[in-house]
Amino acid sequence: MSKELTPLSDPGLSEHVHRKADVDPQAAKKAERQVGILFLLSVFGTLLFVYAYVGIDEDSFIFLPVLGSTNAHQLFLGLGLAIALFFIGMAAVHWAKVLMPDHEVIDHRKEQRSKDEERDDFVATVKERSAEAGLGRRPFIKRTMLLSLGLVGISPILLLGDLGPLPGDDQKKTNWKSGTRLLTDPGDRPIRPSDLEVGGVAQVQPELAAGKVRHLDDIAKDSVLLIRIRPEEFNLDAKRLSWTYEGIIAFSKICSHMGCAVALYEQTTKHLLCPCHQSTFDVTRAAKVIFGPSARALPQLPITVDSQGYLVAKEPFSEPVGPSFWRRNK
Repeated sequence: MSKELTPLSDPGLSEHVHRKADVDPQAAKKAERQVGILFLLSVFGTLLFVYAYVGIDEDSFIFLPVLGSTNAHQLFLGLGLAIALFFIGMAAVHWAKVLMPDHEVIDHRKEQRSKDEERDDFVATVKERSAEAGLGRRPFIKRTMLLSLGLVGISPILLLGDLGPLPGDDQKKTNWKSGTRLLTDPGDRPIRPSDLEVGGVAQVQPELAAGKVRHLDDIAKDSVLLIRIRPEEFNLDAKRLSWTYEGIIAFSKICSHMGCAVALYEQTTKHLLCPCHQSTFDVTRAAKVIFGPSARALPQLPITVDSQGYLVAKEPFSEPVGPSFWRRNK
């Protein structure tokens, strides 16, 4: 026995519950202040970002000195931008929840393109609802919103400053000079040939003049690997051999491919390996490339000892350290 199917009835909408701000002017005013305060907190975040970008000096930082200037710079850049964007979002959400129009409507499915009359009605409705949003009647929200949105736009503009200036010849210079002592890294201790046994490896940095601060850029360019092998194992020309001392040879630690740290040494094969792209260099042949994408050997630092028996640079690097593409501006 068949049953007659009846269409589902339209349940309609439940009774609308008005928000407190819809019926109480005092509650609406309180909500308006809350939204404005959230926008002002965003302004604080943007100002913190600007201060971190232009106000934290590379050499000193008076607040939280344990962080160091570089860490503080990065921390407050991120924190300031996060606060700015977070509170703009919070203000927009709170404004929508408590103050913007709360009408409930049903829009039945219709053909994709609306009729011209309906499109005109839509434009009129948008204008009407925009007026109902209350920007004209709520100047505090309007002003704080424009202030926060305007200031947060400064953030990407400031970052454009990192696109320049061009490095010039900075990439060709390091702090290695004739007579510069080799200091252990970490530790900053001068090193004697006897401190490095055959097969041993040490990372060193140049000794800086009194009062000079070692920056991250300097560390990246100045890092050198000391490796000691038996002198008879070298396969070098007379000039390169004169740059060694009692089997100790020094190379830039910065890979000549993409600038990664060449940090793996195979004592048996006398090979240096870059872990990023597997460029392999032969220590016995002045770090000549024997495998991988690197286009040139690691720059060799000429070394000798001073009057006190400490290892020092005999002269600066004879070529720029770092990736090969740095040389293209010659």
